[in-house]
Amino acid sequence: MAKVFPLSEGQFTIGHDKIFVPFNEATDQLTDRPTGSLHVEVQPFMVVTDKDVIILDSGLGFKNDKGVLQIHQNIIDTGYPPQAITKVLMSHLHKDHAGCMVYENEQGLINTTFPNATYYIYRPECDYALKTGLPSYNIPDIEPLLSTSQVHWLDGGDGQIDGYIQFRHSGGHCPQHIVFLIDDGADKLFFGGDEAPQLKQLKMKYIAKYDFDGKKAMELRAAYAEEGRREGWQFLFYHDVKIPVSGL
Repeated sequence: MAKVFPLSEGQFTIGHDKIFVPFNEATDQLTDRPTGSLHVEVQPFMVVTDKDVIILDSGLGFKNDKGVLQIHQNIIDTGYPPQAITKVLMSHLHKDHAGCMVYENEQGLINTTFPNATYYIYRPECDYALKTGLPSYNIPDIEPLLSTSQVHWLDGGDGQIDGYIQFRHSGGHCPQHIVFLIDDGADKLFFGGDEAPQLKQLKMKYIAKYDFDGKKAMELRAAYAEEGRREGWQFLFYHDVKIPVSGL
């Protein structure tokens, strides 16, 4: 049976400038933020199976007040060391999802955040990210990893990783977005990245302006919800401020 650990980096608002600004529900008001700002959680996940300790997307890469990477501290708080991570599965490389694949240490050197992990990256998404850059993609978060031996490239419309993790090219939120289904024989965990970021988006049918192809993303969410109900999936919601994990 798989164990799921949400690794919240906190709540944020994001406006048209694509800048993530911390948000405190107790003291901040969404109406005080620029018109059209979205209120989101930034929440990578750690999934522990019999075979692996997996990270799903790497987060923003922020550090806490002690100078420790927030994702490292979150992992330590679960009882695992960051060195235990064996796989990092990336849905896409937008800066709020790929901001902590690497980090700068106290000596100013760039290190991989998970030194013993293999990073699974969709090759067409990396090509697109390097070509596109800001404001959605931050190239310094991506390029240093590419010179290491830790990258495993994913290609094609779909495929398998070690016989129990499926990836699918989806292309709704951004052109080369992918989604993952982890099926360890006991649990089925679906990670839709920014195509299934919040529970309410699987229950409401609407076109979101922030998606590359809003109509396709809407149709994908409906398809994910239908398949998830039928197959008994647990959904992992990267941007849900209330419910990180839920079935339908």
